[in-house]
Amino acid sequence: MRDEFLDPGIGAAADDVVASEIELEAGLRPRALDEFVGQRELKEHLRIVLEAARKREQPVDHLLFAGPPGLGKTTLAGIVATEMGVHLHVTSGPALERAGDLAAILTKLEDGDVLFIDEIHRLSRAVEEILYPAMEDFQLDIVVGKGPAASSIRLTMPPFTLVGATTRTGMITGPLRDRFGLVARLDYYDAEELQSIVERAARILDVSIDSDGAWEIARRSRGTPRIANRLLRRVRDFAEVRADGTIDAKVAREGLALFGVDDRGLDKVDRAILTALCTTFNGGPVGLSTVAISVGEQPETVEDVYEPFLITQGMIARTPRGRVVLDAAYEHLGLAPPRRSSSGSSLFD
Repeated sequence: MRDEFLDPGIGAAADDVVASEIELEAGLRPRALDEFVGQRELKEHLRIVLEAARKREQPVDHLLFAGPPGLGKTTLAGIVATEMGVHLHVTSGPALERAGDLAAILTKLEDGDVLFIDEIHRLSRAVEEILYPAMEDFQLDIVVGKGPAASSIRLTMPPFTLVGATTRTGMITGPLRDRFGLVARLDYYDAEELQSIVERAARILDVSIDSDGAWEIARRSRGTPRIANRLLRRVRDFAEVRADGTIDAKVAREGLALFGVDDRGLDKVDRAILTALCTTFNGGPVGLSTVAISVGEQPETVEDVYEPFLITQGMIARTPRGRVVLDAAYEHLGLAPPRRSSSGSSLFD
């Protein structure tokens, strides 16, 4: 028989440990604008918008945050709610399949609340049509009944703030995008900003780390705070098991190497993509689907998760004929680039 059945206090203590760990991980997100590192221009815009709304004693204008995953869009939504002293309601575009799903959430909002919709570009057209009057006039149209007996009821809602997040701005329809008072794009972070984020997270997680160790993690984090925090937790585990628990540059390098992260921040899948392009396809051009099949990933995953970083590192390029490898990829893999014809007109050298 398990010990917690004999002594319920044991099970309760274990639950407390798990709960405290979850709270600790959630605490890595900044809760105030002054704690948020990076995105200086966006922070200044938000600071003005929030201060103006507080002076007018009105909800903040609807906000749209765009950018790659892991840069802080969800965190900024929470900061907006905290700075305004209101509740945050979180959902996502794929979760709102029917108009009734959105109506159920909107009717629960209180005056000034923040509704955060992640991946808002994936809203269905029916849900989006319901959202238009809610954003502009704070009115909600509900259809009661079916067929000839159906009727529409318009409900008045308290003013609220919609915060949308998207990784694909181009997929958002024009009418929806134009209803946001501020449209902002989050950029990748530089290594110095990520080092500050790693050091802050280490203090919260009670991890002993020096500046060299934090820098080693930061420079391999692909410009993304979410990846920096994840790598910190894995290096923390390595330091506790294979070292004395303190993270310095040597421990960070060994830990990251063990988990497959190289000097440029590339992981196993990144290197598999480059290797396939360089060796199997002789540098390209190669179609996206072919690249995805060769590494066992979905095309959307390759396009949205892996390619942006490889492109910013100057290792691959997207062309009308497909993906091609640049010389930096061959150099990183220790391979000699293939000969190219002087005219560049042939696909086969």
